[in-house]
Amino acid sequence: MSHIEMPEWVRADIPEQVRRALHEDVGSGDITAELIPLEAEASARVITREPMTLAGTAWVDEVFAQLGGRIAIDWQHQDGDRVAADSLLFTLQGRTRTLLTGERTALNFLQTLSATATSAQRYADMVAGTGVTLLDTRKTLPGLRTAQKYAVTCGGCANHRIGLYDAFLLKENHIAACGSITGAVQRARELYPHRWVEVEVENFRELDEALASGCDVIMLDNFSLEDLRRAVTQVAGKVKLEASGGIDDNTLRSVAETGVDYISIGGLTKHVRAIDLSLRLV
Repeated sequence: MSHIEMPEWVRADIPEQVRRALHEDVGSGDITAELIPLEAEASARVITREPMTLAGTAWVDEVFAQLGGRIAIDWQHQDGDRVAADSLLFTLQGRTRTLLTGERTALNFLQTLSATATSAQRYADMVAGTGVTLLDTRKTLPGLRTAQKYAVTCGGCANHRIGLYDAFLLKENHIAACGSITGAVQRARELYPHRWVEVEVENFRELDEALASGCDVIMLDNFSLEDLRRAVTQVAGKVKLEASGGIDDNTLRSVAETGVDYISIGGLTKHVRAIDLSLRLV
Protein backbone atom coordinates (compact mmCIF):
# COMPACT_ATOMS: atom_id res chain seq x y z
CA MET A 1 0.00 0.00 0.00
CA SER A 2 1.05 3.60 -0.61
CA HIS A 3 1.59 6.19 2.07
CA ILE A 4 0.93 9.81 1.12
CA GLU A 5 1.90 12.47 3.63
CA MET A 6 -0.88 15.04 4.00
CA PRO A 7 0.42 18.60 4.54
CA GLU A 8 -1.05 20.58 7.40
CA TRP A 9 -2.39 23.24 5.00
CA VAL A 10 -4.54 20.52 3.45
CA ARG A 11 -5.66 18.96 6.74
CA ALA A 12 -6.63 22.34 8.21
CA ASP A 13 -9.19 22.92 5.43
CA ILE A 14 -11.01 19.59 5.67
CA PRO A 15 -13.46 20.40 8.51
CA GLU A 16 -14.72 23.56 6.81
CA GLN A 17 -14.94 21.94 3.36
CA VAL A 18 -17.02 19.14 4.86
CA ARG A 19 -19.13 21.52 6.93
CA ARG A 20 -20.10 23.50 3.82
CA ALA A 21 -20.85 20.35 1.84
CA LEU A 22 -23.08 18.94 4.58
CA HIS A 23 -24.87 22.25 4.95
CA GLU A 24 -25.79 22.41 1.27
CA ASP A 25 -26.99 18.78 1.23
CA VAL A 26 -28.57 18.22 4.65
CA GLY A 27 -29.72 21.77 5.32
CA SER A 28 -32.28 21.79 8.14
CA GLY A 29 -32.41 17.99 8.25
CA ASP A 30 -32.67 14.78 6.22
CA ILE A 31 -36.42 14.25 6.08
CA THR A 32 -36.12 10.97 4.14
CA ALA A 33 -33.88 9.46 6.84
CA GLU A 34 -36.61 10.22 9.38
CA LEU A 35 -38.55 7.28 7.87
CA ILE A 36 -36.04 4.97 9.59
CA PRO A 37 -36.21 4.23 13.35
CA LEU A 38 -33.75 6.42 15.22
CA GLU A 39 -31.84 3.56 16.85
CA ALA A 40 -31.74 1.27 13.80
CA GLU A 41 -28.24 0.16 12.80
CA ALA A 42 -26.78 -1.25 9.58
CA SER A 43 -23.60 -2.09 7.73
CA ALA A 44 -22.63 -0.76 4.31
CA ARG A 45 -20.01 -1.48 1.66
CA VAL A 46 -18.52 0.97 -0.83
CA ILE A 47 -17.00 -0.35 -4.05
CA THR A 48 -15.48 1.24 -7.13
CA ARG A 49 -16.95 0.19 -10.43
CA GLU A 50 -13.82 1.20 -12.38
CA PRO A 51 -10.03 1.24 -11.94
CA MET A 52 -8.88 4.23 -9.92
CA THR A 53 -6.22 5.81 -7.76
CA LEU A 54 -7.69 6.49 -4.33
CA ALA A 55 -7.77 9.93 -2.72
CA GLY A 56 -10.10 11.52 -0.18
CA THR A 57 -10.29 9.08 2.73
CA ALA A 58 -9.90 11.87 5.31
CA TRP A 59 -12.89 13.74 3.85
CA VAL A 60 -15.09 10.65 4.15
CA ASP A 61 -13.97 10.16 7.75
CA GLU A 62 -14.76 13.81 8.50
CA VAL A 63 -18.25 13.60 6.99
CA PHE A 64 -19.30 10.86 9.38
CA ALA A 65 -17.42 12.40 12.30
CA GLN A 66 -19.40 15.61 11.89
CA LEU A 67 -22.70 13.74 11.56
CA GLY A 68 -22.08 11.68 14.70
CA GLY A 69 -23.99 8.45 15.10
CA ARG A 70 -20.99 6.31 16.09
CA ILE A 71 -20.03 5.22 12.57
CA ALA A 72 -17.11 2.77 12.34
CA ILE A 73 -15.20 2.93 9.05
CA ASP A 74 -12.84 0.18 7.92
CA TRP A 75 -10.69 1.20 4.95
CA GLN A 76 -9.33 -1.56 2.73
CA HIS A 77 -7.04 0.83 0.84
CA GLN A 78 -5.36 4.15 1.54
CA ASP A 79 -4.75 7.34 -0.43
CA GLY A 80 -2.39 6.78 -3.33
CA ASP A 81 -3.30 3.13 -3.87
CA ARG A 82 -4.20 1.94 -7.34
CA VAL A 83 -7.45 0.01 -7.00
CA ALA A 84 -8.96 -2.41 -9.51
CA ALA A 85 -12.55 -2.21 -10.72
CA ASP A 86 -15.19 -3.81 -8.48
CA SER A 87 -12.89 -3.64 -5.45
CA LEU A 88 -14.13 -2.99 -1.94
CA LEU A 89 -12.90 0.42 -0.75
CA PHE A 90 -14.32 0.50 2.77
CA THR A 91 -17.10 -0.70 5.01
CA LEU A 92 -19.23 1.24 7.46
CA GLN A 93 -21.12 0.16 10.56
CA GLY A 94 -23.45 2.24 12.69
CA ARG A 95 -26.70 4.15 12.85
CA THR A 96 -28.66 3.65 9.62
CA ARG A 97 -29.92 7.24 9.47
CA THR A 98 -26.38 8.57 9.68
CA LEU A 99 -25.09 6.20 7.00
CA LEU A 100 -27.76 7.31 4.54
CA THR A 101 -27.54 11.01 5.40
CA GLY A 102 -23.77 11.06 4.88
CA GLU A 103 -23.66 8.79 1.84
CA ARG A 104 -23.90 11.40 -0.92
CA THR A 105 -21.58 13.97 0.62
CA ALA A 106 -18.95 11.36 1.44
CA LEU A 107 -19.07 9.83 -2.04
CA ASN A 108 -19.03 13.25 -3.70
CA PHE A 109 -15.71 14.00 -2.05
CA LEU A 110 -14.31 10.55 -2.74
CA GLN A 111 -15.37 10.35 -6.39
CA THR A 112 -14.02 13.83 -7.16
CA LEU A 113 -10.71 13.55 -5.36
CA SER A 114 -10.10 10.02 -6.60
CA ALA A 115 -10.87 11.25 -10.12
CA THR A 116 -8.20 13.92 -9.68
CA ALA A 117 -5.69 11.37 -8.38
CA THR A 118 -6.54 8.98 -11.21
CA SER A 119 -6.04 11.74 -13.77
CA ALA A 120 -2.69 12.65 -12.24
CA GLN A 121 -1.64 8.99 -12.17
CA ARG A 122 -2.41 8.62 -15.87
CA TYR A 123 -0.27 11.63 -16.75
CA ALA A 124 2.54 10.52 -14.43
CA ASP A 125 2.61 7.10 -16.09
CA MET A 126 2.96 8.75 -19.50
CA VAL A 127 6.23 10.48 -18.57
CA ALA A 128 7.71 7.75 -16.37
CA GLY A 129 11.48 7.54 -16.68
CA THR A 130 12.00 11.00 -18.21
CA GLY A 131 12.86 12.78 -14.96
CA VAL A 132 10.36 15.56 -15.55
CA THR A 133 8.02 16.75 -12.77
CA LEU A 134 4.39 17.30 -13.71
CA LEU A 135 2.74 20.26 -11.98
CA ASP A 136 -0.88 21.17 -11.44
CA THR A 137 -2.29 24.71 -11.81
CA ARG A 138 -4.89 26.93 -10.11
CA LYS A 139 -7.61 25.54 -12.39
CA THR A 140 -9.40 23.80 -9.53
CA LEU A 141 -12.97 23.52 -8.28
CA PRO A 142 -13.85 26.58 -6.16
CA GLY A 143 -13.64 25.71 -2.49
CA LEU A 144 -11.67 22.51 -3.13
CA ARG A 145 -8.26 23.97 -4.05
CA THR A 146 -6.30 22.33 -1.26
CA ALA A 147 -8.23 19.06 -1.59
CA GLN A 148 -7.52 18.74 -5.31
CA LYS A 149 -3.90 19.82 -4.85
CA TYR A 150 -3.52 16.98 -2.35
CA ALA A 151 -5.22 14.52 -4.70
CA VAL A 152 -2.73 15.43 -7.42
CA THR A 153 0.10 14.26 -5.17
CA CYS A 154 -1.76 11.01 -4.51
CA GLY A 155 -1.52 10.37 -8.24
CA GLY A 156 2.23 10.93 -8.44
CA CYS A 157 2.36 14.53 -9.68
CA ALA A 158 3.34 17.70 -7.81
CA ASN A 159 1.91 21.06 -6.83
CA HIS A 160 2.67 24.39 -8.46
CA ARG A 161 1.86 27.40 -6.27
CA ILE A 162 -1.18 26.91 -4.08
CA GLY A 163 -2.65 30.36 -4.72
CA LEU A 164 -1.76 33.95 -5.50
CA TYR A 165 -0.12 34.39 -2.10
CA ASP A 166 2.73 31.88 -1.93
CA ALA A 167 4.72 32.46 -5.14
CA PHE A 168 5.06 34.90 -8.02
CA LEU A 169 4.08 33.95 -11.56
CA LEU A 170 4.81 36.94 -13.77
CA LYS A 171 2.72 36.63 -16.91
CA GLU A 172 2.40 38.91 -19.93
CA ASN A 173 0.03 41.41 -18.32
CA HIS A 174 2.04 41.66 -15.09
CA ILE A 175 5.21 42.29 -17.10
CA ALA A 176 3.52 44.91 -19.26
CA ALA A 177 2.17 46.70 -16.19
CA CYS A 178 5.64 46.72 -14.59
CA GLY A 179 7.37 47.87 -17.78
CA SER A 180 9.69 44.88 -18.30
CA ILE A 181 10.64 41.43 -17.09
CA THR A 182 13.64 42.91 -15.30
CA GLY A 183 11.51 45.51 -13.54
CA ALA A 184 8.86 42.98 -12.54
CA VAL A 185 11.38 40.55 -11.04
CA GLN A 186 13.19 43.36 -9.24
CA ARG A 187 9.94 44.61 -7.72
CA ALA A 188 8.96 41.08 -6.67
CA ARG A 189 12.30 40.61 -4.90
CA GLU A 190 11.86 43.94 -3.11
CA LEU A 191 8.37 43.09 -1.89
CA TYR A 192 8.93 39.46 -0.89
CA PRO A 193 12.62 38.53 -1.02
CA HIS A 194 12.09 34.88 -0.11
CA ARG A 195 9.17 34.02 -2.40
CA TRP A 196 9.58 31.89 -5.50
CA VAL A 197 9.61 34.01 -8.69
CA GLU A 198 8.61 32.49 -12.02
CA VAL A 199 8.53 34.37 -15.33
CA GLU A 200 6.49 33.38 -18.37
CA VAL A 201 8.21 34.00 -21.72
CA GLU A 202 6.98 33.64 -25.29
CA ASN A 203 10.20 33.99 -27.29
CA PHE A 204 13.99 33.83 -26.98
CA ARG A 205 14.41 37.57 -26.48
CA GLU A 206 12.22 37.33 -23.38
CA LEU A 207 14.05 34.16 -22.35
CA ASP A 208 17.37 35.99 -22.38
CA GLU A 209 15.97 38.82 -20.26
CA ALA A 210 14.34 36.41 -17.81
CA LEU A 211 17.58 34.45 -17.46
CA ALA A 212 19.47 37.64 -16.65
CA SER A 213 16.81 38.81 -14.18
CA GLY A 214 17.65 36.28 -11.48
CA CYS A 215 14.25 34.58 -11.38
CA ASP A 216 13.85 31.03 -10.06
CA VAL A 217 11.90 29.44 -12.92
CA ILE A 218 11.18 30.35 -16.53
CA MET A 219 7.92 29.17 -18.05
CA LEU A 220 8.22 28.49 -21.79
CA ASP A 221 4.76 29.30 -23.11
CA ASN A 222 3.70 27.41 -26.25
CA PHE A 223 7.27 26.73 -27.39
CA SER A 224 7.69 24.12 -30.15
CA LEU A 225 9.61 20.94 -29.39
CA GLU A 226 12.59 22.29 -31.31
CA ASP A 227 12.52 25.55 -29.37
CA LEU A 228 12.15 23.71 -26.05
CA ARG A 229 15.29 21.71 -26.81
CA ARG A 230 17.11 24.90 -27.84
CA ALA A 231 16.02 26.63 -24.61
CA VAL A 232 17.25 23.71 -22.48
CA THR A 233 20.65 23.86 -24.20
CA GLN A 234 20.86 27.64 -23.96
CA VAL A 235 19.92 27.84 -20.27
CA ALA A 236 22.23 24.91 -19.43
CA GLY A 237 20.80 24.38 -15.95
CA LYS A 238 21.25 27.97 -14.77
CA VAL A 239 17.54 28.13 -13.92
CA LYS A 240 14.64 25.69 -13.87
CA LEU A 241 12.53 25.50 -17.03
CA GLU A 242 8.80 24.77 -17.19
CA ALA A 243 6.91 23.94 -20.38
CA SER A 244 3.28 24.99 -20.62
CA GLY A 245 0.52 25.51 -23.16
CA GLY A 246 -0.93 23.29 -25.87
CA ILE A 247 0.36 20.05 -24.34
CA ASP A 248 -1.87 17.00 -24.76
CA ASP A 249 -1.65 13.20 -24.65
CA ASN A 250 0.01 13.13 -28.07
CA THR A 251 2.79 15.57 -27.19
CA LEU A 252 3.35 15.14 -23.45
CA ARG A 253 6.03 12.46 -23.67
CA SER A 254 7.90 14.33 -26.40
CA VAL A 255 7.88 17.54 -24.34
CA ALA A 256 9.15 15.65 -21.30
CA GLU A 257 12.02 14.24 -23.35
CA THR A 258 13.27 17.73 -24.34
CA GLY A 259 14.92 18.02 -20.92
CA VAL A 260 12.68 20.64 -19.28
CA ASP A 261 12.40 20.37 -15.51
CA TYR A 262 8.65 20.86 -15.20
CA ILE A 263 5.49 20.58 -17.27
CA SER A 264 2.33 22.28 -15.97
CA ILE A 265 -1.00 20.76 -16.99
CA GLY A 266 -4.35 22.31 -16.13
CA GLY A 267 -6.07 19.08 -17.07
CA LEU A 268 -4.78 17.40 -13.92
CA THR A 269 -7.57 19.12 -12.01
CA LYS A 270 -10.03 20.61 -14.50
CA HIS A 271 -10.60 17.75 -16.94
CA VAL A 272 -11.58 15.12 -14.39
CA ARG A 273 -14.60 12.81 -14.54
CA ALA A 274 -15.98 11.50 -11.27
CA ILE A 275 -15.15 7.91 -10.40
CA ASP A 276 -18.17 5.57 -10.41
CA LEU A 277 -18.67 4.46 -6.81
CA SER A 278 -21.48 2.52 -5.16
CA LEU A 279 -22.64 2.28 -1.53
CA ARG A 280 -24.99 -0.52 -0.55
CA LEU A 281 -26.40 -1.51 2.83
CA VAL A 282 -25.69 -5.13 3.69
